[in-house]
Amino acid sequence: MTTRDKWRVLIADDEPIARRGVRQMLSAFPEFAVVGECRDGREVLASLDVLKPDVIFLDVLMPEVDGFEVIKRRGPERMPAIVFLTAYDQFALRAFEAEAHDYLVKPVSESRMAATVKRLVKRLSAGGASRPEKGIVVSTSRGAAVLPVDEIDWIEAADNYARLWSRGRSYLLRESLGELEQRVTGHGFARAHRQALVRIAGVRALESGKGRGLVAVLDCGARVQVSRRRRPSFTAAVRSFAP
Repeated sequence: MTTRDKWRVLIADDEPIARRGVRQMLSAFPEFAVVGECRDGREVLASLDVLKPDVIFLDVLMPEVDGFEVIKRRGPERMPAIVFLTAYDQFALRAFEAEAHDYLVKPVSESRMAATVKRLVKRLSAGGASRPEKGIVVSTSRGAAVLPVDEIDWIEAADNYARLWSRGRSYLLRESLGELEQRVTGHGFARAHRQALVRIAGVRALESGKGRGLVAVLDCGARVQVSRRRRPSFTAAVRSFAP
């Protein structure tokens, strides 16, 4: 297999030991070929057109021009698949908003790298047409985690926060319901009432509530009231999704 037959990788990190670590881990995957290394954002911008990588492992914090500034100057639509590298988890939200393919916290374990490569292969095999899985960064007892949008059952307003429900657990996010609604637009969510969003794919049934009210029964067991105002649009969304 020649270099042209492999997916081309560019590694950008200001620490030589970090670049060497990524290169060594990728050596276990013959379908990838490292075609270059960069020490800062300026070198990255100069190398993208010359080396034409399919993937870039991009450090967040680099001298002068950081990883996010590289994307801003280059333009997201002209970037290869991005895997962010960082020693901190606090940039996860910005990384996924920048449509990064993955986000690796250093030091990277072999198992974590293998999971990233598996997802890269799937995306690149599809000709790069598939977009990275959309997720929302939430706080857990173990630190930041990315919650895939299609695993969120419903979202409710909680004062200045929003509470996301997924698989029986809830996560509090300092963001308004309106802001979250914009972020999950296009992922099959609909307003049940002024303070609740529901993932339509997770609706098991619609039942009559008290009076002429309507209740959405979710696969997770939750029951969410549907307001009279939202009833026509919500019911139409459920019916359009049904096979």
